[in-house]
Parts: sequence; structure tokens; C-alpha cells
Amino acid sequence: MKRKVLSLALISTALVTSAYAQEATLTIESWRNDDLALWQDKIIPAFEAEHPDIKLVFSPFAPTEYDAALNAKLEAGSAGDIITCRPFDRSLGLYDGGHLSDLSDLEAMLNFSDVAKAAWQTDDGSATFCVPMASVIHGFIYNKDAFDELGIDVPSTEAEFFAALGKIKEDGTYIPMAMGTNDQWEAATMGYNNIGPNYWKGEEGRLALIEGSQKLTDEQWVAPYETLAKWSEYLGDGYEAQTYPDSQNLFTLGRAAIYPAGSWEISGFNTQADFEMGAFKPPVRNAGDTCYISDHTDIGIGMNAATENPEAARTFLAWVASPEFAKIFGNALPGFFPLSNTPVELEDPLAKEFVSWREDCETTIRSTYQILSRGEPNLELETWNASANVVRGAESPEEAGQRLQDGLANWYAPHQ
Repeated sequence: MKRKVLSLALISTALVTSAYAQEATLTIESWRNDDLALWQDKIIPAFEAEHPDIKLVFSPFAPTEYDAALNAKLEAGSAGDIITCRPFDRSLGLYDGGHLSDLSDLEAMLNFSDVAKAAWQTDDGSATFCVPMASVIHGFIYNKDAFDELGIDVPSTEAEFFAALGKIKEDGTYIPMAMGTNDQWEAATMGYNNIGPNYWKGEEGRLALIEGSQKLTDEQWVAPYETLAKWSEYLGDGYEAQTYPDSQNLFTLGRAAIYPAGSWEISGFNTQADFEMGAFKPPVRNAGDTCYISDHTDIGIGMNAATENPEAARTFLAWVASPEFAKIFGNALPGFFPLSNTPVELEDPLAKEFVSWREDCETTIRSTYQILSRGEPNLELETWNASANVVRGAESPEEAGQRLQDGLANWYAPHQ
């Protein structure tokens, strides 16, 4: 009798242990701390409804803290199971360091084009280590009420763009354009890499810079700085000390008419601005020119190579690659455009305006993100500084181009 009771107890314990072993909790590391409600209210419930044995915990850091915090946690062995991936070299460094798993054999990767996957692959394309999630598009967001009030048409050329800025400045009701140079990165991201592709012809120029057949002192790389230098008289008083949040507030409070932007602003602006907004693509230099836009592969998601739940992690990543996730993410976070091959019907009018430019323009990515910022001085960070300097007149366009070229030649063989 005792043996029967013991046997039943052992069987019961085994069943409980087996059921428990099938359950897993995945912690997701991310820099998108403003996405917390999206994950908690929409993404996590949708996934857990289909996979009740896998629980998700979204654990974001502030964007400026993410890289350092993640690296520290990875080195300490305390990082989460799922790693949100920045594009190109930062994530490649994590893969080369053994922190991200190769996901090339994940069948759901077939849902993405080679272009979409390129931001999270080794240089030879032999390994793909993050599932592509979304890209962002650069351009300008404007206050439609202000434009209507002042009788300004949406500019399509640089001459029309500066004419509009001049008219807004002359009227005096609005600051023509909201951008500061205190944080530096805006001047490069929403300035230089926003308008620049129309000068260096997008991928043609970017790839030529990588192979060494073009230099940062060439006209097509210096000329965007010459245009950027003209922005300063339209940025309002005190723009030199103006931070990124300051610029956002100036625009959403209706004090500035134009905001040099990325589509990532849409969701926040929708909740903060009480006026109708529109968007226009970076103006071309001359009427009839081919337009180029930065359609930047921005965010992916991968698996910590040290996770104790690899099968659960792969199940989650396969779901992220699905059309279901793309639809949820694309519409819950307008301005982050899903990269899967399955088209997503967008609902937000501003997001639809941004993504429509793909039909008219050639697309590229930010010029410094692939390969060119692997050494010291770091070209991405140097471009931030040079762009801010040019806007505030601390450095001439030619001086900026020469300094950046000298820095690149310091470590990058194709430029030596």
C-alpha cells in the first residue's frame, strides 16, 4: 500500500515538473521606454493568448542608457532572454562578441527581404542575428494651421523651402523651424542625414563612400552642410542651448511651424499637438530632380545567446516575424513601418503620408551606420558634432568635411 502511495506521489510530482518545464518567462531588453504601454496593452496579450505557456516581461531603459546598461548586463550574465537590436554595427558587435544567436535557420526569416535583413547580418551575409521589426523615414512635419494662415504651399524644392521659412520669419507669429544644437544628434539625424541623400544620391553615394571612391570632402558631401548652415537664421532665439525635448515642445505647443523630423515622432505628436499636422519629404535641389529619402532600418529583435529558454525565445521571435505582429506594431506605433514582406494597411494619415514617399523616391539609410563608424574617431559621433558646429557657425562646411575625412582616413583602409 505504501509503495502504491509513493508511486502515485512520484507520478504526480513528475507531471507537475513536466508541466512547469514547458512554461517559460522571457524578459525583453529595449531602449524604447515610451513603448511600455504598447507592449503591456497590445503586444504581450496578443502573444500570450496564442502561447499561454510563455510569459513576456518588457523591461526597457532610457534610450541614452540602453547601450551601456545592456553591455554591462550581458557581461555580467544578467541580461534578458530577448535583446532589442539597433541596426548595423552596434548589434554586429554584440553578435561578434557572442551575445546574440544566429537566427538564419529561423523559418520566419523568409518573411523579410534581403534589404530588410541587411541591417542585422554579418558583412558577408552568412549569419542573420536579429528579426527585422521596423524602419523610420526622415522628412519634415509641419503645422497645417500655420501654413493655411500664412498662405504657404508645401515646398518641394529647396528654393520653395527657404521661401517658406522666410515668409514665416517675416510674419513673426511662429518660429519658422524647431531644432536645437545642444544635443548635437538632431543636427545630424534630422538635418544632415535628412537632406543629404538628395546630394549624394542615396545608396550610390553611401556605398561609394564605403568603398573609398568618394570622400567626405567631395562636393556632394560638403554641400549639405552649406545648406544646413542656412538653417540657423530660422531656428529662433537661443537654439544653441535648445534640447531635443525643447524642440518637440515648441512644435507641439504650436509655437513653431516646421519640425525637421523622423516618422518616429508621429505617435507622440498625435497625443500632444492640438492642430492638424502634415508632412513633406526633403526638398530636392532643383525641380525635376530624383528625390531620395532616408528610410532607415531602425529596430530589430534577437535572442541572447546565453538564454536558458532558447526554444521559447525562438517561438516568440517567429511570432514577431508574422503578419499579425506587423499589423499590431505598425498601427499601434505609427511612424515605425514594418519590414515584413506582407503589406500592412496603415490607419494613421501622417504615417501614410511618410510611407507614400517610397513610391516616388529612391531609398537609402543613414550614411554613417554601416561599417564607417567602427573605428576611432567614430564617424557617427563626429558627424553629430560637425553638424551642430556648422549650424551654429563654429565650423565651416569645408572644415567639417575635412575633419570628418581626416578622422575616417585615420583608421579606415579604403580612405588611406
